[in-house]
Amino acid sequence: MFKKNMGSADRAIRAIVGIVLLILAFTSLAGTWAWIAGIVGVVLLATAAMGSCPPYTLLGINTCKKKS
Repeated sequence: MFKKNMGSADRAIRAIVGIVLLILAFTSLAGTWAWIAGIVGVVLLATAAMGSCPPYTLLGINTCKKKS
């Protein structure tokens, strides 16, 4: 489906930030900020799980290590 274009460090950082945003959305934030944090958190977790970031593809960015 999508070509992998994210390295392991990139994926780990996205997953951690996504989890933190979801925790904030469900515990600390309220109203519009909770919705924004929740949506961004879900998107970050989804891209980390897939290993592919559509904006990276559009911009020609690839943080995967090259296979030799």
